[in-house]
Amino acid sequence: MYGKIKDHLQSELKAIDEAGIYKRERVITTPQGASVSVNTGEDVVIMCANNYLGLSSNEDVIQAAKDTLDSHGFGMSSVRFICGTQDIHKELEAKIAKFYGTEDTILYAAAFDANGGVFEPLFGAEDAIISDELNHASIIDGVRLCKAQRYRYKHSDMSDLEEQLKKAQDQRFRIIVTDGVFSMDGDIAKMDEICALADKYDALVMSDECHSAGFIGKTGRGVPEHCGVNGKVDIITGTLGKALGGAMGGYTTGKKEIIDMLRQKSRPYLFSNSLAPSIVGASNKVFDILSSTTELRDTLEENTTYFKDQIVAAGFDIKPGNSPIVPIMLYDAALSQKFADMLLQEGVYAIGFFYPVVAKGQARIRTQISAAHSKADLDKAAAAFIKVGKALSVID
Repeated sequence: MYGKIKDHLQSELKAIDEAGIYKRERVITTPQGASVSVNTGEDVVIMCANNYLGLSSNEDVIQAAKDTLDSHGFGMSSVRFICGTQDIHKELEAKIAKFYGTEDTILYAAAFDANGGVFEPLFGAEDAIISDELNHASIIDGVRLCKAQRYRYKHSDMSDLEEQLKKAQDQRFRIIVTDGVFSMDGDIAKMDEICALADKYDALVMSDECHSAGFIGKTGRGVPEHCGVNGKVDIITGTLGKALGGAMGGYTTGKKEIIDMLRQKSRPYLFSNSLAPSIVGASNKVFDILSSTTELRDTLEENTTYFKDQIVAAGFDIKPGNSPIVPIMLYDAALSQKFADMLLQEGVYAIGFFYPVVAKGQARIRTQISAAHSKADLDKAAAAFIKVGKALSVID
């Protein structure tokens, strides 16, 4: 029975490989950090992790995870509403709500689940979801699971957003959905303008803060803080798997009634195991750190400017933005793979992105800066990019 599809898959995989765009996973043998070791033995500077604040291997965070293993065990073996809720889960939800200044929070096994589970319990066929065209795949999939009417506006185009809002005026409820920071381009949503349009056209606002929580805004409260609209965004989703420790887990935070309805009806919450106690304990420590100091986000901001200035001066084409995501544009998919392989030979770990992760003809190396990077790390990375860029005639 497997024979025909096996032949089909082998043929398709061969074509992907011959096109130079086969994704090969690299194996890391050390903790995630500014530098890592790979299984071929090299020590390399890693420039493509979501470890924005350098907390993935932070000693205090690791110790909190170990302590929680001792106090609360390894796993919950259950979903939340049966017997999968510990005191530390409620403690973390309260800390996240306090961090954002919201009323309540619900935890998920992953941020993909948070976005996948937020729409269907709240909106039906008589409602409207208005979504930025470059929103994350998890938002797109979550919208697909919902029966609400779908409207899409051109990326960060406020005139088009207003047009879609006008079209949706006959719907019962409307919600504008956007990434806070767009993960591939690194640009920041115009949250102040979005909120103004939401007020004008009686719509809710939801922001995915996965690539902004902990480091965007003066105190790291994300894009709503950066844009001066704290308290005006009705639903915020985010992840514990990027800047906030780098393990896994997601959350939705916002109005009390919204969170309560998600506890009643959100399928990923109702049918997925609770987050492991060690992750919850470590995440509690992370929010303690972020609530006490802005040192890490300040270092990250400084490092981003330092690296970006070198890359721009060298003549690379980058996407404009004010986040630690610095996309170095190459446009050709095969070139992005070759560029990444040559970078590794120079001791720099980065990955080429191409369709369908980004639009066709928009291939790039997406670099992501960390507070854990030293100036020496960033100098090494910049030098490698310049050397490879010249070798491949990307820059002069």
